[in-house]
Amino acid sequence: MTATFLRPFAFLFPNQRGMLIGWVPVCLAAGIGTYFSVLTEPSILMFAGLCALMLVFAVLGWCLPEAMSPMAAGIALCLAGFIIAGARTHHVAGPVLGWRYYGAVEGRVVAMDRSQSDALRLTLDQVRLDRVPPHRTPDRVRISLHGQAVGGITPEPGLRVMTTAHLSPPSGPVEPGGFDFQRHAWFARLGAVGYSRVPLVGAARAEEGHAGLAVFRIRMAASARIQAALPGDIGGFATAITTGDRSAISQGALDDLRASNLAHLLAISGLHMGLVTAVVFGALRLFLVAVPRVALNWPTKGIAACGALIAASGYLALSGGNVATERAFVMVAVALGALMIGRRAISLRAVAVAAIIVLVLRPEALMGPGFQMSFAATTALVAVFGWLRGIELAFMPRWLRPVMAVFVSSAVAGIATAPIAAAHFNAIAHYGLIANLMSVPLMGILVIPAAVAALVLSIFGLEWIGLWAMGLGLRWILAVAHEVAGLDGARGFVPGPGAWVLPLLALGFLFLILWQGRLRWGGIAAMVLAFVLWHGAERPGVLIADNGTLVGLMTPAGRALSKEKGAGFVARNWLENDGDGASQDQAAARWSRGQVIHLSGKRAVAGFGGCSAGQIVVTSVPAADLAKSDCDMFDPERLKQTGSVALNRTKQGWQMITARDLAGDRPWTNWPKPDQGQRASQYVRINPTKRP
Repeated sequence: MTATFLRPFAFLFPNQRGMLIGWVPVCLAAGIGTYFSVLTEPSILMFAGLCALMLVFAVLGWCLPEAMSPMAAGIALCLAGFIIAGARTHHVAGPVLGWRYYGAVEGRVVAMDRSQSDALRLTLDQVRLDRVPPHRTPDRVRISLHGQAVGGITPEPGLRVMTTAHLSPPSGPVEPGGFDFQRHAWFARLGAVGYSRVPLVGAARAEEGHAGLAVFRIRMAASARIQAALPGDIGGFATAITTGDRSAISQGALDDLRASNLAHLLAISGLHMGLVTAVVFGALRLFLVAVPRVALNWPTKGIAACGALIAASGYLALSGGNVATERAFVMVAVALGALMIGRRAISLRAVAVAAIIVLVLRPEALMGPGFQMSFAATTALVAVFGWLRGIELAFMPRWLRPVMAVFVSSAVAGIATAPIAAAHFNAIAHYGLIANLMSVPLMGILVIPAAVAALVLSIFGLEWIGLWAMGLGLRWILAVAHEVAGLDGARGFVPGPGAWVLPLLALGFLFLILWQGRLRWGGIAAMVLAFVLWHGAERPGVLIADNGTLVGLMTPAGRALSKEKGAGFVARNWLENDGDGASQDQAAARWSRGQVIHLSGKRAVAGFGGCSAGQIVVTSVPAADLAKSDCDMFDPERLKQTGSVALNRTKQGWQMITARDLAGDRPWTNWPKPDQGQRASQYVRINPTKRP
């Protein structure tokens, strides 16, 4: 019966021989994406049934004729992706704090970085909380240090510290369907986040002999050494691209890099890993072929590739081994492995193998912009240069060809990643191509080779020579970023797309590149449809923060915010998702009390004179008395059940969509159980004249 079901699709695959491996990560990604989109966690019995079904289709893929087997194998791979994502979710499971906590916190420093407010932030493991039993204590917590906390002891890798901190569970989306920090924290094994204003106290000396902490210490020592030689933002830039430490670069420089589309240079990704391995590979190859006996008798290409792989492994460890760097390492390792066995290093097959490895090891990476942008850029570059390989450029001077290659690669990578960046960050750098053309070549010509030279020279205490040359290149890049960011209209803003836009866009893009035959042009139609859906996406009329501290009302002039200060993270995200470049105080100037009323604080609630039917009242503190009024009220108690809320006016009244509706009840969500007597209609629709 299954074979009969697959028979109508048999005509599709005979012409796809040799390119089907490219669809393996696509099918895995479809299964992973489906797992993260369901609203209820599948049961063990369901996973067992899916495993059995996967085996059935895998056997069919092996036994069916060649014309039908790819469809069966694709279904098996989709099911495998779903199962892999579920296994990963339960593998990283750990306690999540279920309430707001204030008290003593003790733990070991395992990571240090900076928050968006530029505060030093510590990640602690081996956590102890006052009066919290071990089985309910999170495996890791992250604390931002404010005020006097910064004046305590200097944190260092492996040091056990104590402080008094405010902790809370990882928060849900700032609006329904928005970025889910709860899911991100789950896979980062963060069970609580918070802040401290109390000075740190050392509880025990840093542990010795721990391999991971030893690498962490080397990273921090290297960062300090680089910043001593290159102070300011130049040193911060240098430490970011060598050790992954971004704590020394200012917010102003970060804003310039983002506005000029050069922020990707900060992340240790495929560009940096590729440049490092290319420099090491080229240097080793030149050294080996310089000796005639070695060049004639030894496999110099394979030896150089092996040395470059060792260098890439060291770079991975030195950079902290975050997800983006791990992904870049996998891609580089696949390319170097292909060189070692005499295969083409850069091909769509190699990209597919790298994507398979990443998706199997970290399926959650699929949902992040890093994975999407890096593989979109790499796939597009490999495909375009593959198409251009047969084109003769005899009309072009030889010296101009590398310049053209840089221009084409920057343009292709920029076009491939622009929609993804706009969807996730709601911004477009209009002069990004110019900035990249003026900066990226310098990374390969000067900055990365100088960084490698500094590492080698550090053995003799002469690393300052390489760092000086590196600083010249980084100074130029920061100057380009500053000038481009200062141009009129350097940065534009776009509203966030609907849930189906990016999957449809990715499917069309991949179909255009991977499919063989005229049917591939259908991918363009899918991409056009995705942009049409994006253009027609509507933003919610009213947004309510999950704790009632902020309300946003859409007006003809843009979203009006109920407060000009406070809840800045939520305000910034709402405005960015609207495609609105206004600041919070500018958006607050649009606010006027009307059908939507926001009461912030106990005094505002106590002095409120009452409301009428059809009005919506949001309070930042519990207001039991207002619950008896005719208006619809959202207070913290109600919002605990729903999370953030979006309201859209319809003919029947206000239609409500909550973060809980779209996020569902998953292992990483932390929703309380609905109160007894609460009706389901509370989560579906608000009647304008009668309270549900």
